[in-house]
Amino acid sequence: MSSSPENIIGKGTWIDKIAYTIVEREKKLGRSTANLNVESGLGASGIPHIGSMGDAVRAYGISLALQNLGYSSELIAFSDDLDGLRKVPAGLPEWLEDHICKPVSSIPDPFGDCHDSYGQHMSSLLLEGLNSAGIKYTFKSGTQTYKSGILADQIHKILSNSKLIGDKIAESTGQQKYLKFLPYFPICENCNRLYVANSIEYLENDRAVTYSCTGNTIGKKLIQGCGHTGRVKIDSGNGKLAWKVEFAARWQAFDIKFEAFGKDIMDSVKMNDWISDEILKFNHPLHAKYEMFLDKGGKKISKSAGNVLTPQMWLKYGTPESLLLLLYKRISGTRHVSIDDIPTLMDEYDLFEDIFFGKVKEPNDSKRLKINGVYEYINHLRPPVDDSSSIHIPYRILIQQANLFKYQIQESDLLLNTIFDRLKKYRLVKEEDIKKKDLIDKITLAVNWVGDFSGLTEDDDVDGSRSGEKLEMSSIQKEAILRIGNDLTNLISNINKKNKDIKSQDNDLAQEVQTIIFNNAKNNNLQPKEIFRILYKILINAEKGPRLGNYIVDLGIDNVVKVIEKRT
Repeated sequence: MSSSPENIIGKGTWIDKIAYTIVEREKKLGRSTANLNVESGLGASGIPHIGSMGDAVRAYGISLALQNLGYSSELIAFSDDLDGLRKVPAGLPEWLEDHICKPVSSIPDPFGDCHDSYGQHMSSLLLEGLNSAGIKYTFKSGTQTYKSGILADQIHKILSNSKLIGDKIAESTGQQKYLKFLPYFPICENCNRLYVANSIEYLENDRAVTYSCTGNTIGKKLIQGCGHTGRVKIDSGNGKLAWKVEFAARWQAFDIKFEAFGKDIMDSVKMNDWISDEILKFNHPLHAKYEMFLDKGGKKISKSAGNVLTPQMWLKYGTPESLLLLLYKRISGTRHVSIDDIPTLMDEYDLFEDIFFGKVKEPNDSKRLKINGVYEYINHLRPPVDDSSSIHIPYRILIQQANLFKYQIQESDLLLNTIFDRLKKYRLVKEEDIKKKDLIDKITLAVNWVGDFSGLTEDDDVDGSRSGEKLEMSSIQKEAILRIGNDLTNLISNINKKNKDIKSQDNDLAQEVQTIIFNNAKNNNLQPKEIFRILYKILINAEKGPRLGNYIVDLGIDNVVKVIEKRT
């Protein structure tokens, strides 16, 4: 059923719906809509992953949608680099154990001297990913925010109401800790650690907290304190609010109207909403809940677990557009994601572009509008005026070609030119296309993929992906495809008996392959184009491609037969 144009908000995506809801909510609250900031918290205690970037990218998309609706908006990217290191993430050096509970902005960079601190290095990795994807943001360092005193008024109000807050936390979450201590963690001036120094009393007139470094349980581990007692001014930067109350302080200080959250911090968000509304008298921002990214084994992608898929890893093999497509397609629902998704998303982005420019027809109006909207957000609401510079070659073709020559050609420029010549042979590119940066970049990404993952073995597909997924087809189609595999095996067997060399330029052999495909379609009362389409899906995950006879010979008939057997 088609959607009528008058019901479409903005570009017709979930992003636009959230932006519209923000505007309507602010109007109902009676607040000014002159500036509608959104926020994303950046963790700095471990290597940032795709999920971390997804939070910021989606918030940026909503900021763009607000701008598209005519409102001023910016993304505040807040790095929690005053956070204490709770445990050493997998793969990082053991000497970091000596820095447990110290603020990550005060810990040396474990990767060398490229950054001033552990926290700065981790923050920079995520900012690098955002910059590579063209995401615009205003960066806020937690360390600098506390040191500058920006949150001092909010801290004062929160600590002045600490008993009320402690009772509310205990009532809402069952956590008894803040009935005894203040929701503020000083940095002990003796051992320089957070969390082990517990705040005892707030001296309102001095705006200072007294504390005793008596230790704390981090996770399930008891961390001993050093026994020091002291006091700290709340505007000194030598302490930070607990998570149960810090979000609210930031929301008011930065005038935040939207922030998404993962279900793992739902209790903290609810508590912060109450504090924002009741203690700070600032209506909490609109929220959207997103599900966690999981690895293919169903485990949460986590900094500490060591199964991190970073933006840098993704961008070594895929374009920024493919990564943004992953993050903008939807916000709800659990996502299983891995490097193996890159070829599909690379090709899916090309499909979105073809639909946007009308080269591929999408009959469902609602679906077409959403696809076009997502495409525009991927391009920061500044899509190209035409697709004349775009060359859409299935990513798996590029992987396959790189795979064929990776052992023969070591020099990168020569390998790139060799792959380009093969694409010309298949009439997928023209001579002048060698000058197009997007094409060269895609070939380079495919070469990177092959260099790190591929190497045709008995367990590999032609593209080295090891997917082995069965392709859905009717029984008649499956019989025809299996028959083609058998006939190709017999063809190779006959050639071997005659001791003939199989050469990729052997047009006679390519024609024999082509004839085998046609005959099997005809013998099963199927249209040849139907069988060609299935073979393209099997080999390159696309609906069409180069002339199959030549392509199968080039890939290696034995390799192709193995893939047919695995996919049927």
